[in-house]
Amino acid sequence: MGGNLNRAFKSTLKRASLPAFRFHGLRHTYATLLLRQGLNPKYVQELLGHADISLTLNVYSHIRPDMGDAAAGAMDAVFRILIRHC
Repeated sequence: MGGNLNRAFKSTLKRASLPAFRFHGLRHTYATLLLRQGLNPKYVQELLGHADISLTLNVYSHIRPDMGDAAAGAMDAVFRILIRHC
């Protein structure tokens, strides 16, 4: 990132009494939040300008403790549908 932009960003954080962090952290947070909200990873890849979806998923998609519960709930819903139709 350019020196002037970096200095302006750091100065803005300081004036707002926010903790210091890298400008790239905004991009990481943006992408991570979009993926957490279930936005299609292919679309997030396009927004970030990545040539390969694996980069998007490897860098910005994080395993969370609640994912196991979500997966179990999804499978439970599938089994309920199957049982009703059998």
